[in-house]
Amino acid sequence: MLTSHPTPTSLRRPEPISGAGKHRPLTGKAASFRPRLVRGGGGVRAVISSGDSKTGVEIASDQKFGESSNGSVISSSSSSSLNVRAVITIRKKMKEKLTEKFEDQWESFINGIGKGIFIQLISQDIDPVTKSGKIAESFVRGWLPKLSGSPNIVQYGADLAVPQDFGQPGAILVTNFHDKEFFLMEIVVHGFGNGPIFFWADTWIHSIKDNPQSRIVFKNQASLPSQTPPGIESLRRDDLSGLRGDGKESRKLHERIYDYDLYNDLGNPDKNEGLVRPVLGTEERPYPRRIRTGRPPTRTDPNTETRIEKPHPVYVPRDETFEEVKQNTFSAGRLKAVLHNLVPLIAATLSKSDIPFTNFADIDNLYNDGFLLKDEDHKDGRKNQILTSAMKQMFTVGDRLLKYDLPAIIKRDRFAWLRDNEFARQMLAGVNPVNIELLKELPIVSKLDPAIYGPPESAITRELLAKELNGINVEEAIKDKKLFILDYHDLLLPFIEKMNALPDRKAYASRTVFYYGENGILRPIVIELSLPPTDSSPRNKFVFTHGHDATTHWTWKLAKAHVCSNDAGVHQLVNHWLKTHACMEPYIIATHRQLSSMHPVYKLLHPHMRYTMEINALARQSLINGGGIIEACFSPGKYAMEVSSAAYKSLWRFDMESLPADLIRRGVGVEDPTVPGGVKLVIEDYPYAADALLVWSTIKELVESYVDHYYSEPNSISSDPELQAWWDEIKNVGHHDKRNEPWWPNLETQDDLSKILTTIIWTGSGQHAAINFGQYPFGGYPPNRPTLMRKLIPRVGDSEYEKFLQNPELTFLTSLPTKLQATKVMAVQDTLSTHSADEEYINQLHHIHRLAFNDSEVQKLFEDFSVKLEEIERIIHQRNKNVELKNRNGAGVPPYELLLPSSSPGVTGRGIPNSISI
Repeated sequence: MLTSHPTPTSLRRPEPISGAGKHRPLTGKAASFRPRLVRGGGGVRAVISSGDSKTGVEIASDQKFGESSNGSVISSSSSSSLNVRAVITIRKKMKEKLTEKFEDQWESFINGIGKGIFIQLISQDIDPVTKSGKIAESFVRGWLPKLSGSPNIVQYGADLAVPQDFGQPGAILVTNFHDKEFFLMEIVVHGFGNGPIFFWADTWIHSIKDNPQSRIVFKNQASLPSQTPPGIESLRRDDLSGLRGDGKESRKLHERIYDYDLYNDLGNPDKNEGLVRPVLGTEERPYPRRIRTGRPPTRTDPNTETRIEKPHPVYVPRDETFEEVKQNTFSAGRLKAVLHNLVPLIAATLSKSDIPFTNFADIDNLYNDGFLLKDEDHKDGRKNQILTSAMKQMFTVGDRLLKYDLPAIIKRDRFAWLRDNEFARQMLAGVNPVNIELLKELPIVSKLDPAIYGPPESAITRELLAKELNGINVEEAIKDKKLFILDYHDLLLPFIEKMNALPDRKAYASRTVFYYGENGILRPIVIELSLPPTDSSPRNKFVFTHGHDATTHWTWKLAKAHVCSNDAGVHQLVNHWLKTHACMEPYIIATHRQLSSMHPVYKLLHPHMRYTMEINALARQSLINGGGIIEACFSPGKYAMEVSSAAYKSLWRFDMESLPADLIRRGVGVEDPTVPGGVKLVIEDYPYAADALLVWSTIKELVESYVDHYYSEPNSISSDPELQAWWDEIKNVGHHDKRNEPWWPNLETQDDLSKILTTIIWTGSGQHAAINFGQYPFGGYPPNRPTLMRKLIPRVGDSEYEKFLQNPELTFLTSLPTKLQATKVMAVQDTLSTHSADEEYINQLHHIHRLAFNDSEVQKLFEDFSVKLEEIERIIHQRNKNVELKNRNGAGVPPYELLLPSSSPGVTGRGIPNSISI
């Protein structure tokens, strides 16, 4: 059998082919080309049959064909036919080069005359002759009027004749004979009973020159494997098989292959030894899996994959890439502009004179006056135009001037960051409100090996706490749940020695204890900063408390800055990157590999997977890679991803990623089935937790109703082979290094599935929104949230101590990131805090669940979900106006809006996208 790749102009109008049960050549001088359905090898191939008997090409089918007057070919045991029309909607590029416009016009012409796109309508019913789904096929031909207001969206028609006994169509095979791919939005088939039939696609259709397999598009109807119509059962299997690949060869950008790999592409040992990085995803350094790209190993290290450096794209499956509107507008286009253009310009401008801030006016100038970029970096006029266009919504970028927007934390009160109550408030309502825990007992004891890390007992003693509590009984405070702790000691101490050996990096492992007063205000009372023990100092633990003299006032400020630096690092490397971005990727890969696009769980999860793999690939290329932004601007430096791996090893548990479970584990909530989310908060005025529980409980209600709808039969979950394979792959492959943990939930009941799906959806939507979109509003002012510290706190006898006494402000400022470090990370934080113009928010009814979904009961579930989220938005606005809630209302206090479901584009500090899309 020969697979041919003719150009569209070589195709003739499909001609009738007679004969059944055998192959025989056609007679005649001219060859007739027609794609046929051929299964095997994990996909469906478009095979071109030729009438030239001398070519040896297989030319006939094992079925009877009849041809209608409109040129379509049908397969049937019946001679009478029904005329139907398929309307194909295609989205073109919004911005095209001149050559692309000519190509586009040519493709439109080819489509119009019926030579470019071939479709095969597959019935849900079995043909008694072929023992497979009945087929009706035709080239797309003819032009339909352009949709008003959408100049980049076009429609074509295909007229097909189907037999009266064809039944309902269940799938459409699409073959693209053009030289390049096109974006198929949907196909709607008219002419059958019960109204139009929708085939939702939103997918790139590859050229037959790149891949001879036809693309399979299923009807927008959810079906469990056991409910799959017999005519399309094999297509369901073929489609999944084609997405899995074989784990071999390098992936090509047009492919849609989902497979797993280790994090072995962060280093670049071929470039220099300083960029050697360990592989993550091993027994020593466990980590979730990422998408496999299949690039060859480096020359110097066979375990490290070669890198694709910016601006060249890293492979992700074709449908996971950013759509053009995202590329051209806010987040994605801006992020690439920042990483590929702006950050290098900042570095070129400041690197030769990389100096610290010397007074607060230097920092204010970033927002008031800006700074001049180097002239020589703007010789490329076109590059500068692109940069300016991409950046204009973020901050002023003129020919030479870079000026940042004023971050929200200092908009209302420029000095709020100095106050203890604001330091504590941000642990409940800031960008990282997920680490504070109830202090349940004393003494505070480390779990690290004392033979290596010294005595396990904390220097924060009962006596010290009693002194700072001004007469309040410590045991009573613990019993009444008034003491809380932010504890980064055990996570960071094993890395401190290595971190402090890096140039201009000085850090401690930190513990901070807070007191929650009767007035409802949380305040820090003791900070412990620890260094690894040495022979001369086996107990390197330093305690800082409030002081009433000038010196202790400044050392307290420096101690808080070190805590904020640690908090910023844990936020970025653990709570943000690891627990949302990295942990979501295996869920997405498994969903595509094991759940058919027909599966109801696939349809439920689909909106929550958008763009995540692309943004993760971009992060591996420029953010978390060796020498990337994270290493350059955060305390752990080159050990950043090792810290992230350590957190995965010791802290990550799927069952604890459930919001209620996390709140209860941290002791900030107790079980209470009478309140939203089933958790009553210990600190009532905990903005993140209070709003998050509203969103969580609404997601949970939707998921439970959805699961009940599709899995109403006993044992329907345990007997679903796709679902069981999906969960098995998540546990054993996607999170391979955690596969033997006892805490993995079972998947046997409706309740099991509902909890698993709610956790996954929450992680990709509400949780990511809460810890991502406040990055610039809180971190855009370096003194409030420094991403690294460059000096240890001066102590009596240190060479720096006298300088500190003479000019404590200078000591404080020179301990912060340098101008270069601060401006680089500010640019990235601002971009990561930005909503794209094409963002899809959780309160919007996704098009996969709109009217095209033919189950009115399910559609009603999603409509009710949207209404409930609108009510949540109203409740949050009311809370922000409540003067009793001091953590979200008061003089200069910004409202807590990060979990408001909706948002406009830009840096808004609010909005819950469906997915991790930036």
